[in-house]
Amino acid sequence: MSALAPTLEAFFTQRLMAQRQASTHTVAAYRDTFRLLLGFVEEQVGKRPATLDIEDLNASRISAFLDHLQRSRGNTVRTRNARLAAIHSLFRFAALRHPEHAELIERVLAIPPKRFQRRIVSFLTDDEVKALLAAPDRSTFLGRRDHALLVTAIQTGLRVTELIGLRVQDVVLGTCAHVRCLGKGRKERATPLTPQTAEVLRSWLKERGGAPPDPVFPTTRGTPLSRYGVSAIVKRHAGAAAAFCPSLETKSASPHVLRHTAAMRLLHAGVDTTVIALWLGHEGVESTQMYVHADLSLKEKALARITPIGAMPGRYRPPDELLAFLEAL
Repeated sequence: MSALAPTLEAFFTQRLMAQRQASTHTVAAYRDTFRLLLGFVEEQVGKRPATLDIEDLNASRISAFLDHLQRSRGNTVRTRNARLAAIHSLFRFAALRHPEHAELIERVLAIPPKRFQRRIVSFLTDDEVKALLAAPDRSTFLGRRDHALLVTAIQTGLRVTELIGLRVQDVVLGTCAHVRCLGKGRKERATPLTPQTAEVLRSWLKERGGAPPDPVFPTTRGTPLSRYGVSAIVKRHAGAAAAFCPSLETKSASPHVLRHTAAMRLLHAGVDTTVIALWLGHEGVESTQMYVHADLSLKEKALARITPIGAMPGRYRPPDELLAFLEAL
């Protein structure tokens, strides 16, 4: 067995699982990256993955692999960069174990991520939200489940993995109603509920029943919904709602669009971006700035404050002394 195989095994067992305690989603994403990479290199050099050495994963070959992801597999630039991040993480780990390959490792680490065009985030308007929430048939069990799920997603802005991970015991419906979730980066947070959302969840949980560890939004078999199941629910009801709200036909409805919608509703209500970042579980405020960029109303307010070109400047008039005294109180 070559030096690459034990290094790769130690990277998963020691670095990712033991030291960093990476989530199952991170481990699965890294696993898929190296399965694709080793398969690609096997075709290039004609060696079985177990016999590949670190020299076989040089910078030029990894660059060819990244190009292969986009050209042959049709991956996006974001996916390409995510695969590169996993490779960089392995090679930073290998640098400590194999200093004899320092030059090769340095060349691989120097491969930069690819720049891409950042699109304005998509979100639903108030009319589109009303149409979407009215779409589920609440005369059926699944319709009431879907309605409760959509209401919770739009009001809380939970990620899809956080939604499907909600348990009955995570919903607190007394004073200061809220839901608790374990978010990205293993950060636990509590998100408050409006009285309307709390009432919807109260009615749903009364019907749903179940023990405290059971999922809030189960399948017909009682198991938690999958990511794909939630995506299918959102798309199905958005398609039905488009008959009453045609603008939904131009929107690519997804659970993440519902998360964007929750953020934009907070922003339109005048909530500061630092609070929105805490609400959504963002690592920093920088991730929340995309909502400010997408909010056209903020830009229109800024435009209204600009004096038109060629306009005569107004003459300064001091405020009335009495009114100024009252306003200063």
